[in-house]
Amino acid sequence: MDPSRLFEEFPAPSYRGAQEQALTDIQAAFAAGNDVVLVRAPTGSGKSLLARAVAGCAATPGTAAPEDPIGAYYTTPQVSQLDDVEGDALLSDLNIIRGKNNYNCILPGETDTPVNQAPCVRETDFDCQVKHRCPYFSDRAIAANRSIAAMTLAYFMQTAGSDVFGMRDVVVIDEAHGLGDWAEMYATIELSPQTVPPWTDVKPDEISDLEDALSYAEYLVTICTRGLDIIRGSPELTAEEVERRDKFTELRSELQWFIEDYRDPESPTTWVVDQPDGEGGSVIIKPMDPARYLKHTVWDRGRKFALLSATILNKDAFCANVGLDPSRVALVEVPHTFPVEQRPLYDVTQGKMTYEHRDETLPAMARTLVRLMQHHPDEKGLVHCHSYAIQAELETLLSEFGVDARIRSHSKDDRDAQLGTWKRSDDPELFLSVKMEEALDLEGPLCRWQLLCKAPYPNTRDSRVARRLEDGQWGWYYRTALRTVIQACGRVVRAPDDYGATYLGDSSLLDLFERARTDMPDWFKAQVDRMEEPTLPAFSPAEATSGVSGATKTTNTQYRSRRAERQSSPENHPLSDVWGE
Repeated sequence: MDPSRLFEEFPAPSYRGAQEQALTDIQAAFAAGNDVVLVRAPTGSGKSLLARAVAGCAATPGTAAPEDPIGAYYTTPQVSQLDDVEGDALLSDLNIIRGKNNYNCILPGETDTPVNQAPCVRETDFDCQVKHRCPYFSDRAIAANRSIAAMTLAYFMQTAGSDVFGMRDVVVIDEAHGLGDWAEMYATIELSPQTVPPWTDVKPDEISDLEDALSYAEYLVTICTRGLDIIRGSPELTAEEVERRDKFTELRSELQWFIEDYRDPESPTTWVVDQPDGEGGSVIIKPMDPARYLKHTVWDRGRKFALLSATILNKDAFCANVGLDPSRVALVEVPHTFPVEQRPLYDVTQGKMTYEHRDETLPAMARTLVRLMQHHPDEKGLVHCHSYAIQAELETLLSEFGVDARIRSHSKDDRDAQLGTWKRSDDPELFLSVKMEEALDLEGPLCRWQLLCKAPYPNTRDSRVARRLEDGQWGWYYRTALRTVIQACGRVVRAPDDYGATYLGDSSLLDLFERARTDMPDWFKAQVDRMEEPTLPAFSPAEATSGVSGATKTTNTQYRSRRAERQSSPENHPLSDVWGE
């Protein structure tokens, strides 16, 4: 890597905000001999442009020895972030490759078949005469042979050890704050009817500890091997057999990794296991702080690394979580250049949103939302509901107030479609969202205000979270929640001339700010310090819908019926507001 090229590799014709100073600091950090540079850059600072500049400094065939790696990887955990890169003319030399399921076969009669189910996958020794024109293999060849290959973090990790995407000189990871969490998610092994093809015949006994999990994993490896031997004996496979084969292959690989790592006395990984429904039920085997997994899938893939995010809150804690030596890591702080007055925080807290307080707090919060709709009669709003249980209850309450004509929500199955419809709408709709605190660009009139409905603390019923808290890792607990809050705050202010208000509905958020203040970036502290209670109009549902055209979408009777169904459902657990998704 040659950091002296950083400025000439910056792709924009001019600098915006603090980009020039950021490049100077990044250059100095690499020149000082650091192998990893963390770039803490707020929303709207142009992280992707900084990332492109770093990637452009990678060694080239003319500057590197034959045995040395060349080129760069750009990767991000967010599919939407990769979509944004693909649509940015300044980043046109990032050659994007996606998974096979994102491409369709071009053979006659197969044009609606994803490449991961095409004849080359289904038939033994299939000789594709148009492989050179296959959209997947074409993109893969281009990405493999150009100086910057761009892909999702999932694809990047999955290609570890491949001959096509080997080690490169530089690896750039955008939105890297959740790298440890993403690695834990990718390394988690779910054993269920959806992942184990012959589930009915191999249901587990009670899994009470990791030794039980190990024995069951070894048994399943044998089952997978037998299943693969049978399938591979067929000269041609159906689409269902291809899917079954792929499940066997993936499951065996994951289980073998767990068995090897668990038995390795030098592995730093701690494993935990859950069987929520007891004997015969699904088993989830999870790693904590999977440093070894990241070493294989990320750290062995490059010589120099740049990790960019608005919310890498604590350098030492981040390094410990992802298996880095802090002595070889530098942190570059990029200031926020958007005026703090354009990104205000407002305290409209109505109480705690824990289960024991929710019946009292949520109706008050719904009334406050009506008043906020009156306060923003012609502007779109967003509610971060935290869970589908809270979303459903809030939707019902708002309907009973008679403002459902201005409300839109989504389910797990239609979230992208509903989000797209809401963004395209000319009406000032209020969108009740779940898990949209990240990777959502709502610049300008797409959204002018939002409400954080609940402090986003990690799920304490998750065995990894419980284990960390048992070990006293409360700092991690508060940082994780703060990170989500800061990410959420960045959804509505995306440019120097943009503006948007964030309202806080859960009083636990104020407590979070006190507990995690030492980990706040200075620019977010400035927002918190300016926080005040707004003056809102008196409660009037009629005024809240005055700017909406068209008729009510759903009747109050329908909503009350849905509410009754939820209250009688076995899923109405005392913690369903926190964990329900």
